Amino acid sequence: MSNKVRKIILPAVSYFTAMVAPTAALAQGNQLVPNEIKGIDNIVAVVRAIIQFILVIAFVLAFIMLLIGGIRWITAGGDEKAVGSARNMITAALIGLVIVLVAYALIKLVETFFGVNIISQGVTIPRVER
Repeated sequence: MSNKVRKIILPAVSYFTAMVAPTAALAQGNQLVPNEIKGIDNIVAVVRAIIQFILVIAFVLAFIMLLIGGIRWITAGGDEKAVGSARNMITAALIGLVIVLVAYALIKLVETFFGVNIISQGVTIPRVER
């Protein structure tokens, strides 16, 4: 399983890094380094962003695994070993989707009962103010 994870995760991480790094450098406008660097003054916003990011990434990865399992099942060609492997992948992806949805439901339940906003305020994109 480690080899399969390495084949999927490493290209995804390198692709993500290649796409985000130039964007982060060019987001500053004409300056690559801003004049002043502001500290993080709202830890709640950081935690909220991390939770949202983890939920979105987990859901997307589980959905991609479901698609890959379906494609593997279709291309198995009647081979029992390949069909069993694809079935196990689909089962694991569905379990992952259920776990992500249960985590989301628990977060919404905590928000409702305690009156706090964990993920309800939406996603905000950070920007540099001049």
